[in-house]
Amino acid sequence: MSTTAIIQDRAPSRGGVNRTFLWIEIKRMLRNRRTIIFTLFMPAVFFFIFGLSNKDHHLPNGHTYGQYILISLTVYAAMTAATGAGSQVAVERAQGWSRQLRLTPLMPGAYIAVKALAALTLSLVAVIAQFTIGAMAGVTMDVQTWLTAGLVAWLGSLVFAALGLFVGYLMPSQNVMQILGPALAILAMLGGLFMPIEVMGDTFGQIAKFTPAYGIGQLARSPITGEFDWAWIVNVVLWLAVFVAGAAMAFRRDTKRV
Repeated sequence: MSTTAIIQDRAPSRGGVNRTFLWIEIKRMLRNRRTIIFTLFMPAVFFFIFGLSNKDHHLPNGHTYGQYILISLTVYAAMTAATGAGSQVAVERAQGWSRQLRLTPLMPGAYIAVKALAALTLSLVAVIAQFTIGAMAGVTMDVQTWLTAGLVAWLGSLVFAALGLFVGYLMPSQNVMQILGPALAILAMLGGLFMPIEVMGDTFGQIAKFTPAYGIGQLARSPITGEFDWAWIVNVVLWLAVFVAGAAMAFRRDTKRV
């Protein structure tokens, strides 16, 4: 038997992606109290601060401010969850877990895929939790709006899962969340997730268009604003490409050290 055939026989199916490995990753994330607090607790607090008192005020298009801020903060919850999940690679690197995985047949692409799937799982939990809180607080929307906004917030969180991986491969574990937490809040504010972009002024309105949270937020709110712009999709795709490329380069550099 040739060497190539032996390597192919030993190569795991789908590069090593399987339900057991994915479930282990999900459980490891759910045991992280800091991740859970930032994923479920903080966005809910922001909703009660920014949205609850004004939830019945109407926007010019007839929808309520409560709907607007609930969707915006659901995007924030999803992006925080996905970023936190992706950034856990920093902890794994510090504990030697990444080095152990490289001794297995697990392919690098499969490792990244499992991380992305785990991040999507956690961000889905964040979306459901935030919408549940909003509904219990009295925010009402039609079924199509709930589903569309939730789906955009959920899938859009892939951008921030890639950001988490990128930063996680660049920084030591003790610093990653200390930097990412405030950074995400700033990105959310600049992207119009804490208040409508229209009230931020022209300067901040122009800056918002170039931030990672802008496109996702605009697309998620489109069912209640009645607006759509292809530039929002371009914003999401470009930032996803930037963070994926950065994560790939950081991963290769980290691998060469071992």
